[in-house]
Amino acid sequence: MYDPSDPRSSLAPAASGAPLFTAYAPPDIGRFYDEAPQIDADGAKTWLIRSQNAVVAYSRAGDGVIFERTGQPDEYVLLLPGKDVSATVESGQTATVVPAFSIAFIPAGASKVTVHGKGEVVRIFTTVAPDLAAACGNAAAYTEDHQNVAPITPWPAPKGGRKVRVYSLDVPPEPGRFGRIWRGETLMVNFLEPQNGPRDITKLSPHHHDDFEQCSLALEGSFIHHLRWAWTPDMRMWRDDQHETCDAPSVLVIPPPAIHTSRGVTAGVNQLVDIFCPPRLDFSKKPGWVLNADDYPMPGE
Repeated sequence: MYDPSDPRSSLAPAASGAPLFTAYAPPDIGRFYDEAPQIDADGAKTWLIRSQNAVVAYSRAGDGVIFERTGQPDEYVLLLPGKDVSATVESGQTATVVPAFSIAFIPAGASKVTVHGKGEVVRIFTTVAPDLAAACGNAAAYTEDHQNVAPITPWPAPKGGRKVRVYSLDVPPEPGRFGRIWRGETLMVNFLEPQNGPRDITKLSPHHHDDFEQCSLALEGSFIHHLRWAWTPDMRMWRDDQHETCDAPSVLVIPPPAIHTSRGVTAGVNQLVDIFCPPRLDFSKKPGWVLNADDYPMPGE
């Protein structure tokens, strides 16, 4: 349910014949400001949290820190949300500069990220990387797969071959477009427009997803994530509503089919990033919404 002013109100309605849910899962929450990092070494503190399909690695890194992957099984994302931290990515035989306030998609295989400056570094992977999935603070929550989540099905390879692809986050708002969305073969990232001051409580957006999760990464400010689960004939499935306050930095994993909406509550800037794995087809079908659609085709294109 969207307010008419919300660009998502123009999305096509879900297909009829909603799936029959036989179990609900709780949200996973990582309040990094209140928890010890999973990794504290070599000049960086890193917190890791996972969903069924994605792993978010949030780091506070010093100048010259190196994040290296050997044998990475699939493409991953490097997000540099601040204005003071850039990076150099070595992949294959090529070194690519990733400026501050940018997002990069890094191909499978060996890669090395060297940080320039001091601050936030976010990397986003799929759980196909078993070492990262096992290192997450909430790994025990996924001893068994969550049955409502569709599996990871990679989208087509990028046009022109696999290589490091870099995009600036400095994209001005456009009427009718929702956020700032980029997609790769397995991940979609929406770097939402910053919300200045508390969100208007008369224009919230309670909605649900039938078969995919949403990882909401708070980078600045504070959010209340509201979650509700529909009643079913089996009362044993019923869950109480949850209203989770999460300051930055934090991640909340919203499991399907929880009804959810989030609102920034601080007087200053509230910055949220939404992460989906695999990419969302409904967002991708909206002309102009995916900013790198020319590089990464949709299935069937």
